[in-house]
Amino acid sequence: MPSNKIGGDSAETPLLGNRGGSTSLITPADRTDQFTGLPPSEAAILREQVQTFEVKTSFFSAYRYATTKDRFLVILAVVLALVEGSIKAIMPIMFGVFAENFTTFIRSRDFYGYYDGYSNFLQYNDTFYNTTTYNTTDYDAKLYFESPYYESTYNYTMVPEYVSPEEFQRQASYDAIYYIYFALAEFVTSTLFTFLFIDRGEILAARIRQNYLASILKQNVAYFDNLGTGEITTRISSDTMMIQDGISEKLGYLISFSSTFVCSFIVGYSLSPRLAGLLSCVAVVIVAAFFFVSGRMTSLYRKALDGSSAGGSVIEEVLSSIRNVQAFGIQDRLSSRYDYYLGISQKFALRAGFYAGAITGIAWLGLYLDDAMAFWQGPMFLIRGELSILALVTILASMIQGLFAITSITPHVRAVSAAASAVNKIYTTIDRASAIDPSTSDGRTLPEVEGHIELQDVKFIYPSRPDVIVMQDFHLQIKSGTTVALVGASGSGKSTIVGLIERFYKPVRGKVLFDGVDVEQLNVKWLRQQIALVSQEPILFAGTVYENVAYGLIGTPFEHASDIEKRALVEEACKQANAMVFIETLPKGLETHVGERGFLLSGGQKQRVAIARAVVSNPKILLLDEATSALDTKSEGIVQDALDKASKNRTTIVIAHRLSTVKDADMIVVMKRGVILEKGTHEELIAMRGEYYELVRAQNVEHEIEKQLDHPQVIDGVEVDSVEDILDEKAAIDAYERERQLEVEGGSSSDDDNETSKLLLSRTKTARSVSSVIASNFVEPQERSYSFFEIGRFLFELSLPEKRLNLFALMFTIIMAAGYPYLSTVYSNSVDALGELPDESRMNSRLLQYNITYLIMGAIELICPIMAVGLFSYSGQRLVRRIRMRTLRQIIRQDISFFDRTENTAGALTSAISKDSAAIEGLSGATLGQIISSFIMIFGGIGVALGVALQLAAVTSPCVPLLLGAGFYRFYLLAKHQERVKLGYSRSSSYACEAASSIKTVASLTREEDVIATYASALDHLYHVGRRQNGKSAALYGTAQSLVYLIQCLMFWYGSTLVRTQGYSVFMFFVAVISIVNGSQNGSIVFSYALDMARAYEAAGNIRRLYEKEPLIDSWSAEGIVPQNVEGNIDFKNVHFRYPTRLQVPVLRGLNLSIKKGQYVALVGASGCGKSTTIGLIERFYNPLSGQVLLDGEDITSLNINAYRSHIALVQQEPTLYSGSVRENVKYGSLDLDISDEKMIEACKQANIHDFIMSLPDGYDTLCGSKGSLFSGGQKQRIAIARALIRDPKVLLLDEATSALDNESERIVQGALDNAAKGRTTIAIAHRLSTIQNADIIYVFENGRILESGSHQELLANKMKYYELVQLQALEKN
Repeated sequence: MPSNKIGGDSAETPLLGNRGGSTSLITPADRTDQFTGLPPSEAAILREQVQTFEVKTSFFSAYRYATTKDRFLVILAVVLALVEGSIKAIMPIMFGVFAENFTTFIRSRDFYGYYDGYSNFLQYNDTFYNTTTYNTTDYDAKLYFESPYYESTYNYTMVPEYVSPEEFQRQASYDAIYYIYFALAEFVTSTLFTFLFIDRGEILAARIRQNYLASILKQNVAYFDNLGTGEITTRISSDTMMIQDGISEKLGYLISFSSTFVCSFIVGYSLSPRLAGLLSCVAVVIVAAFFFVSGRMTSLYRKALDGSSAGGSVIEEVLSSIRNVQAFGIQDRLSSRYDYYLGISQKFALRAGFYAGAITGIAWLGLYLDDAMAFWQGPMFLIRGELSILALVTILASMIQGLFAITSITPHVRAVSAAASAVNKIYTTIDRASAIDPSTSDGRTLPEVEGHIELQDVKFIYPSRPDVIVMQDFHLQIKSGTTVALVGASGSGKSTIVGLIERFYKPVRGKVLFDGVDVEQLNVKWLRQQIALVSQEPILFAGTVYENVAYGLIGTPFEHASDIEKRALVEEACKQANAMVFIETLPKGLETHVGERGFLLSGGQKQRVAIARAVVSNPKILLLDEATSALDTKSEGIVQDALDKASKNRTTIVIAHRLSTVKDADMIVVMKRGVILEKGTHEELIAMRGEYYELVRAQNVEHEIEKQLDHPQVIDGVEVDSVEDILDEKAAIDAYERERQLEVEGGSSSDDDNETSKLLLSRTKTARSVSSVIASNFVEPQERSYSFFEIGRFLFELSLPEKRLNLFALMFTIIMAAGYPYLSTVYSNSVDALGELPDESRMNSRLLQYNITYLIMGAIELICPIMAVGLFSYSGQRLVRRIRMRTLRQIIRQDISFFDRTENTAGALTSAISKDSAAIEGLSGATLGQIISSFIMIFGGIGVALGVALQLAAVTSPCVPLLLGAGFYRFYLLAKHQERVKLGYSRSSSYACEAASSIKTVASLTREEDVIATYASALDHLYHVGRRQNGKSAALYGTAQSLVYLIQCLMFWYGSTLVRTQGYSVFMFFVAVISIVNGSQNGSIVFSYALDMARAYEAAGNIRRLYEKEPLIDSWSAEGIVPQNVEGNIDFKNVHFRYPTRLQVPVLRGLNLSIKKGQYVALVGASGCGKSTTIGLIERFYNPLSGQVLLDGEDITSLNINAYRSHIALVQQEPTLYSGSVRENVKYGSLDLDISDEKMIEACKQANIHDFIMSLPDGYDTLCGSKGSLFSGGQKQRIAIARALIRDPKVLLLDEATSALDNESERIVQGALDNAAKGRTTIAIAHRLSTIQNADIIYVFENGRILESGSHQELLANKMKYYELVQLQALEKN
């Protein structure tokens, strides 16, 4: 048989190969190998449900969702960007015009100045040539007359044209005005194209996000078995942000620079096709190399993206199970798994960084080769009279402008390349054809629904585990209007039946019939709207109680009814579900928010809201999948009564481990390993004395429930002890109301009064509890903001480990950037050398020297960018990897209360790690190199200009800070905008992650369209909030760009004055112009990265705030006493506690209890009485507000937290496994990283999971899937128990450790737990009282205090609360 791996993938992710060192991607063809051993028809059905084919996309695929208006505006933006780029290309012509005017005037000035003016020259000329003393044998005259410039008669060929200073100044001023016109044109075009690209980019990216989420929500459930929600979060936040970057302003910059490049060559060809053709040879080589290198760069960035996205699933797994992570101290081990993927990402990104540097280096090489080529061939054209100096200078300036545009294009090409890669990843999901698509209108709908269900000869295999046959030739008929119960061991196929009826999966053979019609012929959405599902772990969505119940109306005629009608239906459904009892006590009733996933409600409350949601639409079929298994006895009684009501007059299928809940079913079906063992009514099956009878005996429910409550209260027809019993402290309601009532009445316990007086609060008019006094003094810390200097210093300190790399990179950057100011002197000297004509030998001698310099500089400028950008990329990747790792470690180091906050959901934190580190990464490598290079060019150019032409540079260089100021103000605005947008994107990403992680609930409610509409509304709000800010940002960019032309205007105007009055030379003027003008142009490019800088500033602030956040309970701290010879005595002394996120709600109110070493202690009570809180305080997830928790007489707050927790093991109600093998998951419990397999196997045998594991094809190397999705609840729980036992703890905490197990497994596991408890202190929370009958002490909780305690027999004899609970569960009397 093929190995039992999820699609042949690694333990961590479906994206990458195994951890043996390979980083190659697994193609769909490779993943299909796991199905090759099956019959072709079955393999095809399974492949269809999990296979994802790579789609062919291009960058233009990002515009798939563009409307006609969008296309028009994008095309307009492209045209404006092309125009803006062409304006830059015209500048060399203006430069040539000024150069011609200046050269002509300076030659005129120098020549006629020798004669003290034009009139003196004429007088001297007449005198000199008309005297008889003129001797043609004079050596100088002879040279002239014999030269090719002498045309047999004297002429003025060698005499320069006279240009008066006034005429020169007038012409210079006239030409300078053109720069003002160009500045206006530049402002308009750059502002408009920048705004349009940003604006449309946000809109199109939002549509891609919506369609991605829509595609995710329409996928069949099997698709999610291999896909972590963290990966979805990463894609919808980080990857779509990459697409937005690539289609926003950076695309505009790319088009603008490309336009400059092309237009510059057009200018060159128009002046001299032959010389331009020679220089184009260099350009062709450069462009060819550019596309080759950028192609490689794109490919490498795509692979880097795969690694970081796969790591996102690891983060989400860790953060969604943070209590388990901290309890077992496995932060570093799980972080190292994330680091593995970061290593893969870093490896490819590093190589891509060197390719990015190569693009810049090749462009610089081309620039110097062009200069060398022009000054090698250009003089030949001059000597032959085919070219003027003016044309040569203009062509050279155009080539410099064009190739300079290419050097500036590199980071924008990277952004566009990354967008193309991200488009492919996103569209691979968007274009995936779902095997079971609820969004399509295909399929039949039935006019009348009776509710008859039949499974005919069904064979079923989960696509994620094709080696295990779950059902074989399964046949079951369920008549309309009957209640059918499915019972059996974990893994027997009960939940699979629900999945088949809901069409979450496809059977590989056989049919599922709905009123006689194959469900595959029915419309999926319509089918699911006829069915209501209540699962074992009810999923509520962030919102109000009313909204959650109203979701059940989707697809009914009441979906769009008036609010009054819907509210009436919701209230009636809540009454049917016995939920109005607690809803009416909520501060805002139905309008009370339930928190993300309903975490503000207890399990019983969530379950009743879920039942109300299920029955509000009056469905024909009701599916109850372990709807009461996780509830305490009191809550179960209420919920079961609600379920009994809900089951009337409809087909109901119940899956239950607690057989007392299914006694009244019309038919009970007993299953084992996908086969029906027996079926019948409760009485018939008991009479058969078969499998069901044994299950009943194991659970002790032979007797009917006896109603022996002495003084019951009747609320809505349900007998309960008191309203408070059925409420939960997590709902933050009941206790708050009682506390308020106590304050109104002036009453309080004596203990509270005494402690209040001790706290010197006797002057308070009403008595208040200790916890309320402390809570009232709690002040929420304000979020700190940082200055630019502080952020810069922070990033500098973060990058200190790479200081050598950064110094080397900086050195290469300085050499690269300094080349440009130096080029201005070489270039000016080259132009000056052309003035040596007609002395060809002197001209060629000087130009040869400069051409050699060009070649040497070309080689240097090829190597330096490769090394600079490559080293900055390497340094940046190491920094980002360290930031991501440290951020994750810092997050999982935080107190549990940090994760209780609504803004710190797993999805939001996963998104933040991905987004913030990506923002820092966006400022490293090629971008950082370009920014540093630009500043060096600006100030280096100013320095050279001041050294050569002091007056001109002194007047014009102060204008450059104006340009920098405009850019920095833009950066400031963007940074503030990022702060506002951050919260919105975090909430929307969290919302999308919540929907994706609850896909079964979303699918069963057919909430897909509603989720998408809500998400779209959130994105639309963000767009409208940011639009005005984007307009300001674009205007500032346009201002910075237009200032370049205004600086040039000033320079040429004032320069002409200095040439006229101060005798400036061509060399002096050219050096100043090239250094300052081109330096300022280069400086303006810095601010095309303003958005990157703003995002990096915001991200660095987020990261610093997190790094400075010190947890109260710090797992990094070495402080505290290391407990020695731990025995396991636990004591609570007058402990008061409130959750930090809900300080108004008292939870524990002076709790006192004592647990001796080796005792087996059980904590029982109604939901919300403080049992799980007690476990949390023992684990020291929180500190009590007052009082003490002692271990062997030592206050646990004085103990070293890691040493303390090493003696404790926790098994939670909802078992947590991690993607990886069973072996890895079990060994996570051990403190010894090298623990032997023998000890692991022993722990698994104790937990009754060894035999099952060995029955799997890969044994202990079997993959668990994301969050253990490939195992049933009972199997996951037993692996979790094995993980706890391998730790050999002194204190074992069991929080509903057997609640998810079937009777057979529970009996065996409970026996294993009883054995494991020997020799150690064991504290168990249990709702099934049969599991704790043998406990040494049972503590009964009520309202945060101990109501009674004793052994099982003693408490029964008391006939108080515990006796009541026992009667409700109908245990056999002892």
